[in-house]
Amino acid sequence: MIRVLVVDDHTIFREGIKKVLSVTSDVEVTDEAGDGRDALAMMLDRSYDVVLLDLALPGMQGLDVLRAIKAGKPQLPVLVLSIYPEEQYAARVLKEGASGYLTKESVPSDLVKAIRKASQGGRYVSDSLAERLADDLADGRRGPPHESLSSREYQVFQMIVAGKTVKEIARDLSLSRTTISSYRARIFVKLQTKTNADLVRYALEQNLILQAARDHL
Repeated sequence: MIRVLVVDDHTIFREGIKKVLSVTSDVEVTDEAGDGRDALAMMLDRSYDVVLLDLALPGMQGLDVLRAIKAGKPQLPVLVLSIYPEEQYAARVLKEGASGYLTKESVPSDLVKAIRKASQGGRYVSDSLAERLADDLADGRRGPPHESLSSREYQVFQMIVAGKTVKEIARDLSLSRTTISSYRARIFVKLQTKTNADLVRYALEQNLILQAARDHL
């Protein structure tokens, strides 16, 4: 039996996932969490085969939860299930170590297929995403500038966009202000921006501001 932890802040959606998976013979939702911190606490003393993770979570954002999971349990497969289109976040979450990306408009059979594949150590991408990635590779095309950011740079970028100061980011990440300033400088270069306001504008244009970040703006 594939044991699944569902992390989403909407109770109705979690109930829907449980209903979809209840008709399968080899997959079951063993736990659910409404935010990232509760999910991480559950994983300290419980075992799961796959985590279904939303990106727009209250408090701790989904990408931060993904990073924490991969840091503590790197072999645990995480499937991101989000309202955001593939072109906005799929490449980023795969780069962060996710085992797949599905939108909440995916059909139930794709969700079950993704869970089974992830539990076996594979990665799941939709046919449309696989085709786009293959086309980009064949044509030598590069993705949008933010896809060139490292995991840490993207994390700092998110925090700047959420309105945090260099001092606050340094405190939250347990790094020096000088280090954070260096990250910010590299972000400016890669995104061809000059100010924090430019970064917020870029994030808005690229639809990269999650609800958790919007709450800080």
